[in-house]
Amino acid sequence: MNETGDARRNPLKILGFLIPRLPVLILRFGGEFIRFKSRAHEAGRIFRKELMAQGLDKTTAADLTAFYLESSDPFRMIRSFR
Repeated sequence: MNETGDARRNPLKILGFLIPRLPVLILRFGGEFIRFKSRAHEAGRIFRKELMAQGLDKTTAADLTAFYLESSDPFRMIRSFR
């Protein structure tokens, strides 16, 4: 077998390739997660504001906003797949 075929089947080589890159991946995914949650929070504020501008009371607008923001919670999505 050639070297490329061996590298694909050897989990130790794959692990050796990934370990030095883990801190960078963690920082990138963490940054993206924070950015995503920040944008979702801003969208929730705009959504609530628009609902109230259309005549809904604060309680109903807050409940609908919470329901709207549930879709931006990746941990809740993971729990639902279990």
